[in-house]
Amino acid sequence: QVQLVESGGGLVQAGGSLRLSCAASGRTFSSYAMGWFRQAPGKQREFVASISWIGGSIYYADSVKGRFTISRDNAKNMVYLQMNSLKPEDTAVYYCAAGRTFPGDKTYEYGYWGQGTQVTVSS
Repeated sequence: QVQLVESGGGLVQAGGSLRLSCAASGRTFSSYAMGWFRQAPGKQREFVASISWIGGSIYYADSVKGRFTISRDNAKNMVYLQMNSLKPEDTAVYYCAAGRTFPGDKTYEYGYWGQGTQVTVSS
């Protein structure tokens, strides 16, 4: 199994940047595709970005393409989400997830989830 813990969320002004980190525990981290999702109050959880088992393939939601960058370091069991040019509509709880399918842009394609980290972008 895989256990995931997100960190790096916080409060930033529009146009600012944050880097989210996801620390994974388990012996088979490199065998999982990793994804980032977000959920704002009253809205469905939506796909943000995903990265394949060894990091060779990446997929982004149109809403974040050109602003966010996903990466992974399998030696450290870490996955990252660099968020630049943040907008108020990026405000949400961000979740790290692990799954067996790539590209994985649906919540049901992931079997493991972190607890989430809050990102708030002010105007």
